[in-house]
Amino acid sequence: MQRIGIAATAAAAALALVQMPASAQPPTTAADGPASWTAPSCARVTGDGSVTFTTDDGRTLAPTSGTLKATGYTHGLVALDTPGTLLATHNDALLRSTDAGCVWQRVATLGGASTRLAAAPGGRAFVWQKNGRYLARVDGTTVTPLKAPTARVSGLGTDRARPGHVRLAGADGQLYDSVDGGATWRRAGTPAFGGTASVYGVAFDPADPDHAVAGGMATGGAVTTDGGVTWRAARGLSADGGRANLFDAAVSPADPHVVYALGVDLVEAAPGSSSEGRHLYRSADGGLTYAKVVDDSAAVKLTNGTLLAPSPVDPKVLHFTFGTYFQNYGTDLFRYDASTGRVTATHNAYDGVSAIAFNPARPEVMYLGVEEVRVD
Repeated sequence: MQRIGIAATAAAAALALVQMPASAQPPTTAADGPASWTAPSCARVTGDGSVTFTTDDGRTLAPTSGTLKATGYTHGLVALDTPGTLLATHNDALLRSTDAGCVWQRVATLGGASTRLAAAPGGRAFVWQKNGRYLARVDGTTVTPLKAPTARVSGLGTDRARPGHVRLAGADGQLYDSVDGGATWRRAGTPAFGGTASVYGVAFDPADPDHAVAGGMATGGAVTTDGGVTWRAARGLSADGGRANLFDAAVSPADPHVVYALGVDLVEAAPGSSSEGRHLYRSADGGLTYAKVVDDSAAVKLTNGTLLAPSPVDPKVLHFTFGTYFQNYGTDLFRYDASTGRVTATHNAYDGVSAIAFNPARPEVMYLGVEEVRVD
């Protein structure tokens, strides 16, 4: 496909956390933290073209020195607490920038494709494959493969307060805990939905891995605040309290009480209905109760895999995307504001935006992991 130009995520209390071996300890830097970050100083991003950035909600995107070729997806993108350092995963490559996103270099080849990233304290990150079992730890440019405790990982969360503590979820919503950087694991609590439902994904509170939201097939949502010891069913996902699919959720980094979710009200899902039951939802009580805030429509297209990226500083703001290669459509980058109920949009020519991260010191700088899809 020819490029047409750019327009512009109590079990932990019951676990005894032990001192991890020195080899599992993440490196520390005295200057770590958002205050040491700066905005990117470049007008053009140097790299393979898989990551760019915007400072105006997508009206303009920084051009890239490289142009994506063939079929490529950038599903992982995080800013670390090491000043200026970001990581991205593009297909099977791990990419790294140490200058706030201006220059990107390939630093490793991963053992899995379509992987995601979760930042951890001390400049560390975890690479994981949704609905797969690939798992690895990244320290600097060193990638350490890890053995996942489950055949399918549905979510992964890290702990800002306890380096080395990481938690992941299996396909049945069962949580697993590690205190040695993913070297060993133990079960934590009970599965979401009692283990009787297929789970689309589990989203962890970025400030507290004890708080997690699970999305189920036909069973709606469930939330835990004690690391999986107890789960409570969510309300408000269906018009009459009936069945719903909850495909994905995101806990606001700015306020853990606010959770955004993407789902289908199966009561409304009859073909030909105005939205076919597909909605964005918002919760103000940590994921227990939801209200529909955005409906699928011709103007605001939602899919089962719509990317959700809450603002890191404003719990009222959610960024989400719709992109397709079909007829060279490109990508809409949407912004929902709960204070007004309005959705605004910008457009670019990429086939998709599959990951979003924010500059820790300058949150108006939004990094975008982009896609190129080729159909012969």
